[in-house]
This record gives sequence, structure tokens and C-alpha cells, in this order.
Amino acid sequence: MKCHIAIDIGASSGRHIVGYVKEGKITLEEVYRFENSQIVRGGHECWDLEALSRHVLAGLKAAKDAGWTPESVGIDTWGVDFVLVDEVGIPVSDAVAYRDGRTEGMPEYVDGIVPFEELYARTGIQKAVYNTIYQLCALKREDPAVFDKASRLMFIPDYLHFVLTGKMVNEYTEASTSSLLNAKTRTWDGELIARLGLPERIFGELSMPGTVVGNFTSAVREVVGFDAKVVLPASHDTGSAYLAVPARDDKAVYLSSGTWSLIGVENSEAITTGASLAANFSNEGGAWYRFRYLKNIMGLWMIQSIRRELNGVSYVEGKVAEESAQALKSLSDYEPGKKYSFADLEMAARGASGYQVTVDANASRFLSPDSMIAEVMKAAAEDGKAPSSVGELVQCVYKSLAECYAGAIRLLQEITGKTYTSINIVGGGSKDLYLNALTADATGLEVFAGPAEGTAVGNMIVQMIAAGEFKDLAEARAAIAR
Repeated sequence: MKCHIAIDIGASSGRHIVGYVKEGKITLEEVYRFENSQIVRGGHECWDLEALSRHVLAGLKAAKDAGWTPESVGIDTWGVDFVLVDEVGIPVSDAVAYRDGRTEGMPEYVDGIVPFEELYARTGIQKAVYNTIYQLCALKREDPAVFDKASRLMFIPDYLHFVLTGKMVNEYTEASTSSLLNAKTRTWDGELIARLGLPERIFGELSMPGTVVGNFTSAVREVVGFDAKVVLPASHDTGSAYLAVPARDDKAVYLSSGTWSLIGVENSEAITTGASLAANFSNEGGAWYRFRYLKNIMGLWMIQSIRRELNGVSYVEGKVAEESAQALKSLSDYEPGKKYSFADLEMAARGASGYQVTVDANASRFLSPDSMIAEVMKAAAEDGKAPSSVGELVQCVYKSLAECYAGAIRLLQEITGKTYTSINIVGGGSKDLYLNALTADATGLEVFAGPAEGTAVGNMIVQMIAAGEFKDLAEARAAIAR
């Protein structure tokens, strides 16, 4: 049976999913899952590229051991993060994670060279302290000599595709998150790069989703036990997730719900007006040159962080925050030693539905606090009354997220002049029925949930279209709906 593998890697975990078409429907089977965590290197929070590469190969071998021999493979990950490599692909920089603090002050530095109004008009990308443009300027400030050794900038999925094929390719949707692409020409903005003093040679030609990079190297074939083509998906995970939305009409808002919540619509052209800038919406490049017009909201990262703290695991491995310990003591129903599941947290929130205090879920204070619990409690106290139980704490986050979604949709309608009638939620967060219900209440819109594995599905359908199993995106989305 003809099949494909989507390797979908998020900030906390990765998975290998086999997919095939049977009787007009897409069928998925997970064959491998692994944890993804950061390591401290050179004083920075970094991604462990060696571990990620090992897991990519281990998952492919697991698929072969389970009886699958895929025709093609594609990898998607989060955006903005990168590694610099030399001419043969050996890293000359660390793959620093977007939550690391090295970019502090960099937006202001770049504003002094290229005012943000001009930067936004050029790139259409919202201001976020972790954007690649700010990471590169931070690296240039810290270690300018590294650029003399660098031959190529590779985003995380680019590097992992290189591990499989030995070929260096920059994929368009991932590169579009950098704030270094021109939204009109849909390629690197050479003038912008020059003004920032970055070497233009490290920015490779961009390739679109559906491009065949090549086959596995002999070394990879020996490890995994088979050969396959590597086909570029929309390698930015949100780009893949948006492809998987089986929208019923053009009045649907898309919400990719996971560690981040990304809410918006698809457009044929970028919107870079003053109103769009003021609302901090982003125009990320999508497959077939579509634009994902969206707003980043902190998302289930807040719930994930709270759960880790409740379970005795802080954000940075081995780091025990006194602030977190004090916050936990103030929660009346907290049970030390209990391993809280996401289902436990949802039920606790349902039981505390009378708690109505909310916080700005998109505030930068929640990006990487030492203690998410303490930070939420402080913010809630500023706006009313701090939560006094686990249920109130989680209810506060859930209700705050739903209100953020509603606010983003109001802005979206004002900017586009369109009226939206439904929300299509994809990704792991689509399984959270309570948050979905709160979202319906806050927005007044009908909510459609699924597919939960939206990113993997979006990755998969690009491979299937490239293989001729679907003629185009519309046909693939019809299969997703079925």
C-alpha cells in the first residue's frame, strides 16, 4: 500500500505518523513518539539537534519494523529558530530556542535601523521578541565571528531534511516567519538584510512545499532499512495545520490550537496596513503562496506549564523556583505528589466555572516565567482576585484564552471588513471540549473541532498531492472532511 510519513515536531514532543488513502479517506497511524526538550549550552537555552536527528531516524526505523515502507517523508516544526552551518553542513552555531532571553533589547535595536512601520510594510510579520531577525542581530552582537564561518542559515526542519538527504534547502513557509522575507516578492529582502549588516550568502534560494529534495543518503538507508523521497511539506507547523482545516465556506476563522494558539484566515495577498500593524497581525507565507493572516496568542503553553509545576517539574530541567513553591502552597486543593493529567485540569476548571477573573493571556509576562502559576496568580490579583484553587487557576487561563480569541476575531473583522460565522479548531487543543465551549460562548460563533492531528495531516496532504493521490488542495480537504 502506498503510504507516507509525516514527522511533526513541536516544542515539547515529536511524532512519526504514517498516512495513506483508503476509499477516499485519509487514514493515520502513529508509529513513534518522543520528547523534545531544551538543553543549556553556552549560557543559552538550545535545541538538541543531535537528539532530534537520532529520533528522526529512530522513528523511521520503527515504521519499517512495523511493516511500513513509505514512498515519501516530510518534516515540520515550529518557526523562527535556526542553526548556522558551514559549507558541508556542520553546525557552527547553537540552535538557540526562541524562549531564550538573548533577544532582550533587540527589537529596539532593529527599530533604530529599520523603523518597525517600514519593517512591517516590507515583511508583514508581527513584532515578537523571538523573531529570527532579532535572534540573528543578537547573535551578531554576541559572536560576530560566527558569520565568517557560516555558509548557510538553516531553520530546524531545513536542517533535519539535510540530515536525511545531505542537501541544503530553505523551505518558504518556515522562512516566512523570520521577518526577513518581502511580502510582495515572497523572497528574501536583500536590502533589509544588507541594512542589518547580515551576510546575504547565508540566505539560500527558497523552495515551495511539494518540492522533492531528494532521496535518503546511503548512511540513512543503512540505519532505517529503506529508501524514500524527502518531500517538503509546509515545514512551519502552522502552515501545515492551516492546510488541514476542512472549512465549509470562506466565512470561517481558523484556530490552530496547541502550545501556541494561532487564530486567523487565509488570504491571497498580505495585509500590511496601519490598522493591521496596530493590531499586530502577521502575514505568514503558506503553501502555494497563500498567506496565513493570523495573530499569535500564548495558547496552551500556559496550561502545559501549570501542569508541569503541579507535577513537580519546572520549565528548566532541575530548576526549582521558590516562587513556584510558595504559589503551590496557596492553592487549597493542591495535592503534592499527585500526577495531574490534562483531563484532571479540565475537570477542575469546570468545577470552578463561577470564577470570572481573567488576565491578558497574550502578555509577554507569560512567555517564559520562572513560575507560570505564580505569574497567573499575580496578574489575576491585579485584575481582581487571585485564584485560590487549582480549578480557579485553570479556569482563569481557559476563560482568558477564550476572551483573547474573541478579541482577535473582532479585530480581524474590523481589518478585513468581513463577517465570520464559524471557527475551525485544529491541533491538539481541538480535543479540549471545555475550552471549545468557552470559545463558542465568548465569540458567539459556531465551533467545529478537528482534526486533532491537524499539523501531521497538513504535512501529509502535501506529500499526497506531490504523489498524485489528490489533484489539489480542495480535493485533499474534502478527504479530510470525510
